[in-house]
Amino acid sequence: MSLINSNPQIASKIDDLWQKFWSGGISNPLTAIEQITYLLFMKKIDDNDLDNIANIEYGIPYESKFEGIYVLPQDRPKTNASKEEITEIEKTKGVDKHSLRWSQFKRIAPTENMLSYVQQYVFPFIKELDNEDASFTKHMANAVFIIPKPSLLKEAVDTIDAIFLEMEKDANEKGQDFQDIQGDVYEMLLSEIAAAGKNGQFRTPRHIIKLLVELVDPQLGHRIADPACGTGGFLLGAYQYMITQIDKEKNKKEADEDGFIRSSRSALLTEDVKEILGKSLHGYDIDQTMVRLGLMNLMMHGIDSPQIDYKDTLSKSYTENAQYKIVLANPPFTGNIDKGDINEELSLKTTKTELLFIERIYNMLEMGGTAGIVIPQGVLFGTGGAFVEARKLMIEKSELKAVITAPSGVFKPYAGVSTALLIFTKGGTTENVWFYNMESDGYTLDDKRTKKEGYGDLQDIVHQFKSRNTEIEYDRKGKFFFVPIKKIIEENFDLSFSKYREDNFEEIIYEKPAIILDKLIGENGLEKEIIRGLEELKSLF
Repeated sequence: MSLINSNPQIASKIDDLWQKFWSGGISNPLTAIEQITYLLFMKKIDDNDLDNIANIEYGIPYESKFEGIYVLPQDRPKTNASKEEITEIEKTKGVDKHSLRWSQFKRIAPTENMLSYVQQYVFPFIKELDNEDASFTKHMANAVFIIPKPSLLKEAVDTIDAIFLEMEKDANEKGQDFQDIQGDVYEMLLSEIAAAGKNGQFRTPRHIIKLLVELVDPQLGHRIADPACGTGGFLLGAYQYMITQIDKEKNKKEADEDGFIRSSRSALLTEDVKEILGKSLHGYDIDQTMVRLGLMNLMMHGIDSPQIDYKDTLSKSYTENAQYKIVLANPPFTGNIDKGDINEELSLKTTKTELLFIERIYNMLEMGGTAGIVIPQGVLFGTGGAFVEARKLMIEKSELKAVITAPSGVFKPYAGVSTALLIFTKGGTTENVWFYNMESDGYTLDDKRTKKEGYGDLQDIVHQFKSRNTEIEYDRKGKFFFVPIKKIIEENFDLSFSKYREDNFEEIIYEKPAIILDKLIGENGLEKEIIRGLEELKSLF
């Protein structure tokens, strides 16, 4: 059960946090989520560090991030400074890193002093947590801590502490993994981002991410990318899926509210495995704020040095072709982009992003690599030249494995657009395409998206996809079936489910008109004129 449904206290505290930011002068949801994420990040880094220190006694080596003296960049000694000069600068201008912990600075009184300490020392320290040349450090360079009032910082710190206490209580009482609960909390926060979507970016529901990742089946060592990653949902989904595969305890875990088993036991990973996972995941986005949120989201889930970059993957600046074994994406459906910005290697004659991203994703895949993507359903049947060419790319130069149509409410409250999930492998041969018509994703299809009993079609899709067999002759009257490539070519590469579905017609046998009229004439209460008219009509037969 997700926290929204099972723990109203947490949902109410998160709502309270939003209200405090709103009344405190930060009314832009994206700015608010960024500032709240900085605070969550400070809290989580402290918690993680203390947990790792506690694990040292079990023989797990660890060097605390809060050991030593922190000196602001502008005050640091020159590279050729003597030992005495360095000591003097640390003594006069440095602060003990221990004082930069969440658990320490939150005690500073009065609150004016806490705000100035966080602004002056804690936030600059947090911005430099990763290596100098790391993606996180690069993209945090321009980050600004803009909580305007001491009272707002104090209220936010207290509310976040209360949320974490509630999360710990939930973990202890209900046996849930703490990191899974934390993921739910962050999802609730992210769900506040621009209800109508920002720049065409609609947050992919977590259960749709889990479904697509399950179908694509990433493995440890695979290079995985998302060319329009937003807050990193697909990368996190792939990470948790791979952790689950190598978790020896996974069989003891209960399925979540969507029927999936996921583990977040990153603390149990060896350093080698952590490094492989960290280097495996690559994300790109054209929104600097999204890049920062994505980086912090992955770091809070145990990925020490995530690879998310600020880049438009449709532009001339992106050149990483044939690099990835897996590409997972829900690229923005923004309509059109400026023709002059499009990378010349993209040959589709269009400015529609939903089509250009299909070609970009195809180019990013190595031979034998697989993509799992979300597209608007219009891509399945659009008759324009670029629409047809995009579908041909997935059918003629790849093996198009699955077309799963989803109901129109899946992306509410962000958008009512009907979507589909596509899975294709570059360089394969398409002989038959597997279609599935998802009628329910396990949630109501209104703006509230309330969890329904059961899993909807999610687990059936996984089961039917993994056990699909072209040797079996499926009729086309059910929810899923194969369509041979010859038939698809005949239909101008149309991939809409309804094009190939055979309707069930029940023959209804009606009585002869004369018999029906006899019965009508025999009915009591009819006006004489009507009876006369019916008799005249009968004489015609």
